[in-house]
Amino acid sequence: MQADKIWQAALGELQLQVSKANYNTWLKDTRGLDYSNGEFTVAVPSTFIAEWLKSRLNSLVCRIVSGITGQNTSVCFQVQAVNGTPPPVKAGLMPDGGVSLKAREPGLKSAFLNPRYTFANFVSGDCNRFPYTAAIEIASNPGEVFNPFFIYGGTGTGKTHLLHAIGHAAKLLHMSTYYMSAEQFTNEFVTAIRSRKAEEFRVKFSNVDVLLLDDIQFLSGKTGTQECIFHILNDFLADNRQVVISSDRPPKEIECFNLRLRSRLEGGLVVDIFPPDHKTRLAILESKAKVLKSSFDASIMDFLATHFHHSVRELEGALIRLATYARLNNSDPDLDSVKYILNDLISISEQNNGRYQPSTIIEVVADYYAMAPEDIPSKKRDLKTSRARHVVMYLLRQQNYCNLSDIGRVLGGRDHSTVIHGCEKISSQISVDSQLSKSIEDIRILLKSYKTS
Repeated sequence: MQADKIWQAALGELQLQVSKANYNTWLKDTRGLDYSNGEFTVAVPSTFIAEWLKSRLNSLVCRIVSGITGQNTSVCFQVQAVNGTPPPVKAGLMPDGGVSLKAREPGLKSAFLNPRYTFANFVSGDCNRFPYTAAIEIASNPGEVFNPFFIYGGTGTGKTHLLHAIGHAAKLLHMSTYYMSAEQFTNEFVTAIRSRKAEEFRVKFSNVDVLLLDDIQFLSGKTGTQECIFHILNDFLADNRQVVISSDRPPKEIECFNLRLRSRLEGGLVVDIFPPDHKTRLAILESKAKVLKSSFDASIMDFLATHFHHSVRELEGALIRLATYARLNNSDPDLDSVKYILNDLISISEQNNGRYQPSTIIEVVADYYAMAPEDIPSKKRDLKTSRARHVVMYLLRQQNYCNLSDIGRVLGGRDHSTVIHGCEKISSQISVDSQLSKSIEDIRILLKSYKTS
């Protein structure tokens, strides 16, 4: 069978098994490229789509293609223009009778972009590859894809770095870019209100091509500021101008938030970013050490990656302290010296990370659902066991920031697609199922009491 015919048949089945929105976004512009030796290659238009399909739909696609071909078939996604020609280059002037974004009169300057926060020095790993590839896609075509782009995660996970990286890339396209924190936005808006210049404040964003707004969760309860941002966001979306927003939680979990604004934010691409896994932490340390012109023994780097796992900032802070110590003393510390030098930082990290042993989470969840802990990683598939297992997956991901493979290993060797399904199931139901939401909060309270008991 020809690859294209196989893929057309597969798309027909996929249309029945995924939502219309997912099909149009991720599958519509793909085609069968090659089929040989049990491997099927699908052409996709961008790296981001390839990453998304690989992480979210790979097992389903493999199962459908295998059913069509009649043999066990693996599927890979290859970036290539679906019509076989190179992707078009975005023109400098838009042929719509209007003014090109690049030809606008400058409004706000490209302000407050940190020169260190670029794509070139962002270390990508399993923990952040999804938002990273999305950010690159957006930076290539601001305003054309994934707008607005909402990225959320804990402190020190790289959200601000990606916002600035998008800003730097937009500047290379000669676009007017503006970065500001939600707190800064609020202060300027309040000042404008007091001086009766609220409309002028809103209008000054009309010549900005890319707006980068950090830590929007701080707008919780600030109804006037939220209303202003809602109208600014509408203006940007109407003109196909890019908006990138960060938060420490998804839109639906921000308390006292304007429902219309929340709907607009959820209408774009919402992605989460997790603290770096061990491998990525080591890569970050190596990169930072080069900048600091320092070099430490592998055992010391492993020690840092093991003990400073909650955020990139604390990881880099520990390395900077060691580099400063080595420079001032003109000698590299050994591992025992490192433990002494960083003792106070390690204590703070362990007090603030809010994580639990996977076995503790399994035990508490099992106790909550009145079942044996060993049932959760077992092969049992009854409703109660499956629910408890999915809750454990969700908490290991959200509370402990565990990577997918680690969660699967803890839960009886399950693959990453199964873990993704479990996490997404709880995440999607928690906002509409009040009983499930209460259960999650009750379990978190039990975990805290377990830790202090």
